[in-house]
Amino acid sequence: MSAVGQPVDLVDLAARAFSRYREGDAAPMAQFVERVTPVLWHLARGQGLSTSAAEDVVQQAWLRLVEKSEQISDPRAVLKWLMTTTRREAWRLAQRGLREELAPEAPEPAAAESNDALGQVLEVAEREILWRHVAQLSERCRYLLRVIAFADTPDYATIAAALGMPVGSIGPTRGRCLAALRTALLSDPAFDLGGSR
Repeated sequence: MSAVGQPVDLVDLAARAFSRYREGDAAPMAQFVERVTPVLWHLARGQGLSTSAAEDVVQQAWLRLVEKSEQISDPRAVLKWLMTTTRREAWRLAQRGLREELAPEAPEPAAAESNDALGQVLEVAEREILWRHVAQLSERCRYLLRVIAFADTPDYATIAAALGMPVGSIGPTRGRCLAALRTALLSDPAFDLGGSR
C-alpha cells in the first residue's frame, strides 16, 4: 500500500526499484522482490513444477535480471520481463522431464493465529481440499488463478502478455475458473468441515 492507502501498482514499483538499483541504490529492490516473488513462484508452479523446482526457477529469474540489468532499456518492462523469464524457464524445466503432479497442498502454509487445535486442523484440512480442487481445474485455470490470486493489484496487461492471453479474456476466464472452483467446492461435502457455510 502507498502512503495514502492506495495499492501500489506493481509495474510502477518495479520501474522505480529497478531504476534506483541501476543508479546504485539496491534498497528499494527488497520491497519489489518481496512483493513479486510469490507471483513468480505461483507462475512457475502453474507449469506443474514441484515446490523446490519452482523456487529454483524464481531464483534463476532474479539472477538473470541482475545479469541482464544493463540490457533492459525500459524500467516499466521489468515486471513483464521477469514474468516471461520465469514462465519460459519453468516451461524449459518441465520439458526436461522434471514436471511433477501438482500437489493438492497449500503453497505457502500460514501459521494459524488461533491456538485452538481443532480450528487449526480444520483450517489445514480445508486448505488441502481447496488445493485438491484447484489441481483438478484445467491447466489454463490453474495457471491464471495462481498468478492472479497472489498479486495484490494484478496488472492484467502484464499478466496477459506473460501468459500469452488477450487482455480482454483475463477477466472472463478468471470468472469462469472461479465459478468452476466454487461449484466443485460446494458439491464436496468434506469442504464444509466447520459447518460455517
